[in-house]
Amino acid sequence: MISDALDVDAIQGRLQRHVQHLAGTIGERNVFHPAALEDAAAYITQIWESQGYTVMRQPYTVQGVESANLEVTRIGYDAPKVLLLIGAHYDSVFGSPGGNDNGSGVAALLELSRLFAVREPGHSIRFVAFTNEEPPFFATRRQGSMVYARQARQRGDNIPLMVALETVGCYHDAPRSQTYPPFFRLFFPDRANFVAFVSNFHSRRVLARLARLFRDGSDFPVEHAAVPAIIPGVAWSDHRSFWRHGYRALMITDTAFYRYPEYHTARDTADRLNYVQFARMTGGLFSALVRMDAEGFGKVFP
Repeated sequence: MISDALDVDAIQGRLQRHVQHLAGTIGERNVFHPAALEDAAAYITQIWESQGYTVMRQPYTVQGVESANLEVTRIGYDAPKVLLLIGAHYDSVFGSPGGNDNGSGVAALLELSRLFAVREPGHSIRFVAFTNEEPPFFATRRQGSMVYARQARQRGDNIPLMVALETVGCYHDAPRSQTYPPFFRLFFPDRANFVAFVSNFHSRRVLARLARLFRDGSDFPVEHAAVPAIIPGVAWSDHRSFWRHGYRALMITDTAFYRYPEYHTARDTADRLNYVQFARMTGGLFSALVRMDAEGFGKVFP
């Protein structure tokens, strides 16, 4: 297994440092705290440049504040114009330092880009840090991922899969630590010790495939479901923007408010995360993405 060869302790340390810097050193970061939002963008840029990437900044102005999506790309040797896009939003909701939401997603994004920086993929892997995901911009034209997805469609970008990393650092083994919308508890575990892969029906085949590859390369628990976007939480991240522009996309999450009571509160601090399990999940996800890249996308996208 690729994940077995990874230094999970080192991954854990890097994840924790990223979240601590974003949620602790910087803290709440959004257009209501523009200096902090720019500090977060500068931190992500610094980390990516230290990994050897050239960072592309895509600025736009909202409510008189300039903010920016940030992207780097690991060019594929076989299909450089086919983009596997992995994204996470770096803003936090008003009133919250955003440790899990979404410091954890950004930390995983930075660690995955580091791991791919020393591995040559067949397809290009693009990493994007989105701005302005949280209210009042969510599901509007001013949401960073909506701006990005619209421009990607206009450019004709070939993106067979977009993966949104959203609130991925909370894990518990206690019984009944996991809750669900009505009826879901009949089919899924009551312990909050798994990571969830969630998509709409249009993306269900690639969802099932990535979940299978995750299980093949890791013993970390994973559950997956393709369900209607109307169910609370299912469409609550940047993957929704790509659905709206015709791309297949899925969200990887710890299920947020279904297990994490600090969601969207001032208590969403860096010390609330389970970094041991977070690191195991990140290693498993890297293994799955490597396997998906190696298999190609033809089986899913004829």
